[in-house]
Amino acid sequence: MTLIDPRPGMVRAFEVLNEEFGVQLDGQHFAANLGPPLPDVIRSYGFAEPEVQQLVDRFREIYPDVVIPATTPMPGADQALRAVRDAGGRVLVVTGKYQPNAALHLEALGWEVDRLAGDVFASAKGTVLREEGATIYVGDHLGDVRGAHAAGARSVAVATGPHSAAELAAAGADEVLVDLTGFPAWLADDLNAAGRA
Repeated sequence: MTLIDPRPGMVRAFEVLNEEFGVQLDGQHFAANLGPPLPDVIRSYGFAEPEVQQLVDRFREIYPDVVIPATTPMPGADQALRAVRDAGGRVLVVTGKYQPNAALHLEALGWEVDRLAGDVFASAKGTVLREEGATIYVGDHLGDVRGAHAAGARSVAVATGPHSAAELAAAGADEVLVDLTGFPAWLADDLNAAGRA
């Protein structure tokens, strides 16, 4: 829930899985706690690994028709991406989401990025960020704070996901914003302070 709000579609996708597989997955809880990779979420229900794979495969199969159309950009997302471009920066999307579906979101919203890396979470994000020389990573999850720090990048957290501003700050975020609408001004101030504007 940093750039997009897929919650309604996520709830519906879990409802489809429940209907088709006769299981009881909590779509509301899943949608309210987005961040960890889907296979980890499904495993937490205690399914055997073959069942986990079946559920994950089906979720990913229905995703384009169920989740993509129901997804909207988070407030300020377009402006935040534009601010990075206007400052001469590169836009990286590093996400725990299944990469092909993340690419569909970017396409649906008309967002062009310099690199998309999916299927990575928490500290593993740091590897990608380090490879790309990222100096700032914006996210909404405690795992995003860990990923930024693992790369030696600054963590800018937005309190639009499963964690409060206080939790993000306590986890070590270097800056906490209410949402992305404040990011362009923050970036401009940061660049000015560094003498790079």
